[in-house]
Amino acid sequence: MRRFELTPEQDQLQRAARGFAEKRLPVAHLRGLRDSHDPLRLSRALWREMAHLGWAGIAVDEAHGGAGLGLLELGLVMEELGRTLAPTPLLATSVIGATALAAGGEAVRAHLPALAAGERLVALAFEEERRFAPYTCRTTAHHASGGGWVIDGEKVFVLDGPAADLLVVVARVSGEPTDRNGLVVFAIDRATVGVDLQPLSMVDSRGVARIRFSSVAVPSADVLGEPGKGADLLDRLLSRATAALCAEMLGASDAVFHATIEYLKQRHQFGVAIGSFQALKHRAAHMFCELELTRSVVRAALVAIDRASPDAETLVSAAKARASDTFLLTSSEAVQMHGGIGVTDDLDIGLFYKRARVCDLTLGSSAYHRDRFARLGTGS
Repeated sequence: MRRFELTPEQDQLQRAARGFAEKRLPVAHLRGLRDSHDPLRLSRALWREMAHLGWAGIAVDEAHGGAGLGLLELGLVMEELGRTLAPTPLLATSVIGATALAAGGEAVRAHLPALAAGERLVALAFEEERRFAPYTCRTTAHHASGGGWVIDGEKVFVLDGPAADLLVVVARVSGEPTDRNGLVVFAIDRATVGVDLQPLSMVDSRGVARIRFSSVAVPSADVLGEPGKGADLLDRLLSRATAALCAEMLGASDAVFHATIEYLKQRHQFGVAIGSFQALKHRAAHMFCELELTRSVVRAALVAIDRASPDAETLVSAAKARASDTFLLTSSEAVQMHGGIGVTDDLDIGLFYKRARVCDLTLGSSAYHRDRFARLGTGS
């Protein structure tokens, strides 16, 4: 039997993250960004504060100014940020960006100290379809006559794209648009000529971008990994990002569950608290059980990635399927149990409800990951 007990240092990190999120990144912060129509949909000033605490560089090696910790530690911070729906670039920059840049050459790795200091934000541009299809890529890359590469194409649903300084871009050098082989990954400065970025906002008030690349010239030094085998790096990025997103979903699910329990204790009908009604007790118990199952599998996935366990990919898909279902369940039940007021903007419940639906479709829905879990289990 596996045991996942936090060390004193990990417990302290999680407590510090919870205190910071409650004080500096409450749900009101998300509302403020939404109501002000902030184009970035996040605060770079608050991100620098988080960087001063060491969180921006948690997974960056110490030689490049980071803490050299693992995905579990990152997941603990993500979990606490999920409790307040905090919009931060931790997923795009510190999970995906740090891993991607570490796979590059010296010129690319030179960005890592600025990333760890909170001065450089990164976004992964890989999606081109309406539904999650990680290897579908029509963006092309070909050798330039004078050396380097030229990229043409368009990416959608680029998480935290509006605020990004550096883009990790997947392009195709060979094969058919849906082939896994034939991909190459680049690190491209957003200010490069030919990069046209359109900021967009999702239903949960988070920022994404649509990015068009028109004859974008990229030096060979900015290639990440081996051309034609970019899918191997992309798999690693998506696996770590999915596990970290699951941790955020766990925190959000736990927060909306406890908010609902408190409401059941306070709301009275027929002279008693509605939490005393047997039907609502059963529904609350169901949520609690699903939360505990989710906590176990999410922690297992994070630890498996850190340990490079052979079952890591299977656990990541199990975690995403479970976390998606649990977040959808708890947020939907919260709306139902709060009654009519649950769908109004006066309460935060509706914001969790919207975030749950976006998270389910981000990096593959629960249905996608159940299918992937089955395929991994059969070796197909």
